[in-house]
Amino acid sequence: MGMLCAVTFNQYGRLFYLDPGEFQPQVGQKVLVPTDDGPEVAECVWAAQWVSDDTSGFPKMLGLAGDDDLDRDKQLRARKAEAQVAARKLIREHQLPMKVVAVDHVDGSSPQTTIYFTAPHRVDFRSLVRDLGATLKCRVELRQLSARDSARVQGGIGSCGRDLCCATFLTDFEPVTIRMAKDQDLPLNPLRISGACGRLMCCLKYEHPLYQDFQASAPAVGERVTTDEGDGKVVAHSVPRDSVVVRLDADGSRRVCPKASVCGSRKLFEDRYQASS
Repeated sequence: MGMLCAVTFNQYGRLFYLDPGEFQPQVGQKVLVPTDDGPEVAECVWAAQWVSDDTSGFPKMLGLAGDDDLDRDKQLRARKAEAQVAARKLIREHQLPMKVVAVDHVDGSSPQTTIYFTAPHRVDFRSLVRDLGATLKCRVELRQLSARDSARVQGGIGSCGRDLCCATFLTDFEPVTIRMAKDQDLPLNPLRISGACGRLMCCLKYEHPLYQDFQASAPAVGERVTTDEGDGKVVAHSVPRDSVVVRLDADGSRRVCPKASVCGSRKLFEDRYQASS
């Protein structure tokens, strides 16, 4: 058990969890976060509180940001904005099919600016890098992002009305297939099952194991079962309710039956069959 707080470097950006140590940051306060490039300023979005998990592996907060830290952060953001404007201008001049989505800058003895972009294909940007280096007077690196990485960097709102999962808490992109949508009886309309990045929504992965477990134990569609109201045929599944829809032989009406009620009789029949054989 220990204490954790959550911070973000950009508004509505990805959350990072820290051990506050001896500090008690409040929501909205600026704090110092250890990074590979030195202490960086971030905003606390979740005040420190006790959690039941082990917190020994989380980085420790360096403290609350002072005036000097805030001034340095302001200059850094101004430098990023300057680099973004220069990059977009030079991209137009070079007539390259590129779109700048984010800029990162590191000050120090050897300042470096990293520009993240998207493009429909691989782009020869060697001349662009030379011009950017001469304009920004620092080392410049360009990195092409995939559609999913671009959505993670830019952020946004998903069809559920919440911030994008990739921009808030997802750390890795797990494979998502059209089979997951089929198993969940979702409409195979790209507009319905695609995320802001244009790829299949990552959340299709969340409930897929539940549907797999249900289909492994429930009677298949078209299978005959016995219910409390008589025999019938399974015509649909209702996974969230852990039930199946059965059309009764007697009057053709449909009944929603708990999976356990129809699986129990089937299991009993199979056990009797195996015992007799």
